[in-house]
Amino acid sequence: MSFIAKFRLIFVVSLLSIILDQATKWWASHYLSHGPMNSYLADTFRLGYVENTGAFLGLGSGMSDSAKFLIFVAAVGVILLALLVFMFKSREQNTYSLISLSLIFSGGISNFYDRAMNNGAVIDFLNLGFGSLRTGIFNVADMAIMLGVIMLLFAKNEVKKAA
Repeated sequence: MSFIAKFRLIFVVSLLSIILDQATKWWASHYLSHGPMNSYLADTFRLGYVENTGAFLGLGSGMSDSAKFLIFVAAVGVILLALLVFMFKSREQNTYSLISLSLIFSGGISNFYDRAMNNGAVIDFLNLGFGSLRTGIFNVADMAIMLGVIMLLFAKNEVKKAA
């Protein structure tokens, strides 16, 4: 795939993902931030505003501000930059794997942007589950990252089957 084709694909997937995530976070901050967790579909789906200062499921939220900066800003920034360089430099990526990597990248960048603009916190507002078995509270960027990881696993399995 040519550099221009890669650029277009990465740009379009990332832009759409980031716009969707940031738009839903804007909505959550304007319409959910001053209320309780709302329950829908027999409590299978919940909406409620949370500012997560940690990582996945709030891990690391109790760390010092300097440790959070080093891990969640500096380290994540380097990893995202490395991923972007990898996507452009790698000649072995097909369209499917580039889409999956772009989803991971865009989810990371959108949450990274949140941290920079929201005093180190990421806006989360979605929760799924049945009874006491529930997910953590997450956002659209987290869904993009998870979808990208799942797609990448299938992309790698397809390469192994073809070999």
